[in-house]
Amino acid sequence: MLWRPDPARLRDAALTRFATAAGRAWATYDELWRWSVDDLEGFWASAAEFLGVRWHAQPSAVLGSRAMPGAEWFPGGRLSFAEHVLTGRDPDAVAVQFRSEAAGNGAWTWADLRRETSRVRHGLVAAGVGAGDRVAAYLPNLPQTLAAFLATASLGAIWSAAAPEFGADAVVARFTQIAPTVLLAVDGYRYKGRAVDREQEAREIADRIGARRIRFGLLDGTGWEAGFTGDPDAPPEFVDVAVDHPLWGLYSSGTTGPPKAIVHGHGGVLLELLKTAVLQLDLRPEDRFAWYTTTGWVMWNIQLAPLLAGASVVLYDGHPGGDTLWELAADTGITVLGASAAWLEAQRKDGAQPRAGRDLSALRAIGSTGSPLPAECYDWVYTEFPADTWLVSISGGTDIVTPFLGLAPNVPVYRGELGPPALGVDLQAWSPDGRPLRGEVGEMVVAAPMPSMPLGFWGDDDGQRLRASYFEHFPGVWAHGDWLELTPRGTGIITGRSDATINRGGVRIGTGEIYQALASIPEVADAVAVDIPRPETHGAIVLFVVLDGVPLDEALTTRIRTAIRRGCSPRHVPDEVLAVADLPRTSSGKKLEVPVKRLLMGAEPDSVISRDSLANPSAIDAVLDAARSLIPPLRPAHTNLENA
Repeated sequence: MLWRPDPARLRDAALTRFATAAGRAWATYDELWRWSVDDLEGFWASAAEFLGVRWHAQPSAVLGSRAMPGAEWFPGGRLSFAEHVLTGRDPDAVAVQFRSEAAGNGAWTWADLRRETSRVRHGLVAAGVGAGDRVAAYLPNLPQTLAAFLATASLGAIWSAAAPEFGADAVVARFTQIAPTVLLAVDGYRYKGRAVDREQEAREIADRIGARRIRFGLLDGTGWEAGFTGDPDAPPEFVDVAVDHPLWGLYSSGTTGPPKAIVHGHGGVLLELLKTAVLQLDLRPEDRFAWYTTTGWVMWNIQLAPLLAGASVVLYDGHPGGDTLWELAADTGITVLGASAAWLEAQRKDGAQPRAGRDLSALRAIGSTGSPLPAECYDWVYTEFPADTWLVSISGGTDIVTPFLGLAPNVPVYRGELGPPALGVDLQAWSPDGRPLRGEVGEMVVAAPMPSMPLGFWGDDDGQRLRASYFEHFPGVWAHGDWLELTPRGTGIITGRSDATINRGGVRIGTGEIYQALASIPEVADAVAVDIPRPETHGAIVLFVVLDGVPLDEALTTRIRTAIRRGCSPRHVPDEVLAVADLPRTSSGKKLEVPVKRLLMGAEPDSVISRDSLANPSAIDAVLDAARSLIPPLRPAHTNLENA
């Protein structure tokens, strides 16, 4: 145990007040969670009332249908997501602080955010945008982007964004699916101090998707194009929509073919984000929340949750290397700071000392997501920060825009483990034949509907692709594609993607276990392990490693294999260890095990991965170059698997 809740804060926590309001003041978190999944209707009715959901029309029920896919939440209810963000706020309180390599530093009050939302809303209406129309955004993580989203949502229009570091082909592959009316596009951005012009890409994207481009001048400082925005003194208006009216279209990673446009509804996202911010993270109006993200990662959307809770957000647009985010936290008084697990691991390996020479006393929680957080990162956080710092490692996804598990303000943090399942999430680990497991690794499933499950994929009118993506493995049950162990104390351990599993002699191994063992080798900066099938053999484990300034010689290879043998088992020992300059990652830092596996099995690169969707497209070539040594077929395995 590395952290336990502060009794004083817990007495005042929203979760404690909610349990009392629901007649369950006596309940432990596990008991509260069990009630929330056994009585979905009772839990979500209580949550909607406690969280202050503003209904323009009252729903006739909580669940009209429990079918998965196709659950019907709060039928007949009508509301506005943007209204929940902007209504009832102190106009003079700070809503947004920002720092940008291109735009500098600044802050907006709630009044400023309302004014900018109203101005952009006027421009969208003048451009012909109405309820159900799509607004595409090629914009960075700036307050103007937040306002543009809120303006879109206030009209009942549908928001869809791509980060400006994406190339034109990757953006077109996304936006052509939804046929947007307008494209809000930046002229460029700055990264690592370098200006990156995007005028040509923006014009090309607008032309290819058939949308009117509305320019936002960031590099030249001109802002929205002349004549676009309206009267700053006009109050914002809010169109109320059905709970299942589309709010936004997010995109799968584009690593298994064209990215799919995943559509979520107003009410489902609102309920889940309110629950996450208020009940799970205990955010309060005095909190200042920051999560390093771009507009191309789901965490940009999830960072709206603090605004729904009345807390403020701190946005950063630029390179997050070195002490940048720690300086940002000290300068702005951030109370909750999150980033990808890959960023935290890089901080640990670089020997960062976040509190050296800066005041981070306001920081009460550090968050991580995107991939499993190594246990050594838990050690590093609690070496560098006081024991009362809450380390929040969560697992969720673009698919559901909320955490499945990882954060509960009244549950201790244990080394290498995520917190328990979120309220209302019937999260389980199942055996291949559908038996619930405890203390064993199984397929991560959700056995009951969640409000923020997708309405569908854009253009998938019969729902076939949606069912194939989540509901075919166990019919009628959401299978997420991760390996999950639920411990006897209710916490969770994710050991990797189930579709990247290594199977040896009938024993299935999560790649996360291999990466955990490699943390003891300081020369290994990064790694990806894949299992390549070979006829009439157990297959071959290939380990790609990125080394920290040293060559991969026989001695280091032996140390790597020994560390894996000792830290895992003889079954885990790689047949091949190959050094590469870089490994392909998404913009959120997630390693792409499955595409690498498919490349090594002979698939054409363009059929398994969209280079423009990667943070480092050249890494694909590094992997392919290294893999040439694997053809002809791999050498025999180093391990006698029958005796392992």
